[in-house]
Amino acid sequence: MAHTLGNLFILAAPSGAGKSSLIKALLARHPKTDMQVSVSHTTRAPRPGEENAVHYHFVDKDHFKQMIAEDAFFEWAEVFGNYYGTSKQAIANTLEQGVDVFLDIDWQGARQVKALLPDTNTIFIAPPSREELRRRLHQRQQDSEEVINQRMEKAKDEISHYQEFDYVVVNEDFEQALAEIESIVLSQRLRLSRQSKRHQALFAELLRD
Repeated sequence: MAHTLGNLFILAAPSGAGKSSLIKALLARHPKTDMQVSVSHTTRAPRPGEENAVHYHFVDKDHFKQMIAEDAFFEWAEVFGNYYGTSKQAIANTLEQGVDVFLDIDWQGARQVKALLPDTNTIFIAPPSREELRRRLHQRQQDSEEVINQRMEKAKDEISHYQEFDYVVVNEDFEQALAEIESIVLSQRLRLSRQSKRHQALFAELLRD
């Protein structure tokens, strides 16, 4: 992946911090030829409305385990009996087209990917307070009080790793947080290492005798 044109970004956050909404809003502002969310592999069954290769690459456990044996994943995990993983080849293909890729994974996955690709840009999205995080979890009306308490405990563990990330965005005001994430993405695109690859022909023409 030494000659990729796209940038790889990891966005991590505790449940309820607004990460999914921020990613969705960011992608809505830019064409798919500019940026995309990585589509993970999973062994779980599709939920109503989910499409293969759009929401996930749905595969069986034998296929997934074969991919593990072939070292095909940047990172993978088993969650509640189902496997989830991020394919190296799928990301490489997208980055080589000059498209920025977002990985929606936790701090453990971020650590694994960063170890393999040190140039990866990692962004941690934090809630403005514990009270607001609990309020947002209640507002979703998806979980019982017991599950919300479990999510709050897990959030504390997630947040304890914020110092491992390159950037931290506090999602107090949604539009402000969105602007901050967008500025991080755009600044990475403008780095010399990226611009010199993208505009080789331009600089050759500007500097010719």
